[in-house]
Amino acid sequence: MSDLYKTLGVSKNADQKEIKSAYRKLAKKYHPDHNAGNDKISEKFKEISSAYGILGDEKKRKQYDAGQINDQGQQQNPFQGGGGFGGGFGGGFGGTQGRAGGGAGPEVFGGAEDLFASLFGNQFGGRGGPNQFNRPRPQKGQDIVYAMTIGFEEMARGGSRRLTLNTGKSIDVKIPAGIKSGQQIRLKEKGGLGQNGGPNGDAKINITVASHPYFRRDGDTIILDLPIGIDEAVLGTQMTVPTIHGNLTLKVPANTSSGAKLRLKDKGIHTKTTKGDQIVIVKIVLPTEKDDKLTTFMKEWNGKNAGEAARKKAGF
Repeated sequence: MSDLYKTLGVSKNADQKEIKSAYRKLAKKYHPDHNAGNDKISEKFKEISSAYGILGDEKKRKQYDAGQINDQGQQQNPFQGGGGFGGGFGGGFGGTQGRAGGGAGPEVFGGAEDLFASLFGNQFGGRGGPNQFNRPRPQKGQDIVYAMTIGFEEMARGGSRRLTLNTGKSIDVKIPAGIKSGQQIRLKEKGGLGQNGGPNGDAKINITVASHPYFRRDGDTIILDLPIGIDEAVLGTQMTVPTIHGNLTLKVPANTSSGAKLRLKDKGIHTKTTKGDQIVIVKIVLPTEKDDKLTTFMKEWNGKNAGEAARKKAGF
């Protein structure tokens, strides 16, 4: 059994950070993409990846250090080592020691596999057939998780991002339009290498969508707060507003109240199945400095009790 610590070139007291760093350096050096056609290098890369698959996982590392699993990640045969059946039964069956016990008497049982062959036939291995009892089983490689932060507009329109895998290889990751923070993109068999002919693990990318200075999201709808002056609200106006699909001219009708919602059809998030809208919410703002003429006008104008009527309509 090979020493996985020696394979990665670290001590048995190395912490997980040291193990990960050593693996990355070796993986980059021995990656098949950089050593095309070199079978020895390819095998070395497999050994390194297999070693990290165990030592890079704290649970498996503890099992390996305790001798519970071997360098392939397989459970150790409970019938191997420690004197086997011969030692366990005080010199073996019939007063003689078997091969597992290390004695010099007549060979009754050659080892644990021969015992199973005697009891159950060659279906468990033994001298008459392949030793399937000790044959390593195929194991899927370890899933590897990555984190990726994307921009709001990148989320809304979709796109592509370059991701460097733990092996040092870079791939293009497709970002689907409408993806949400907390969702995960799965890249099949782009994770750790499988063992004993098993499939590779997956790469899983946890997505975080960055906030936007003025857009926000409600499902597939984009919401934009639009500040307008009191004169624009009273008289009406046309102005240019941003959307994730480019700038558009928006008509604000005369006598528009603060809080009014103006819809821009199909200007929201487009997914494979839906086309969202953009909602523009009007926010009336007053001048930052006091305007004496405006103050005088408001004192003289009764406003037709618009505010009071609105409050009554709202129920308070």
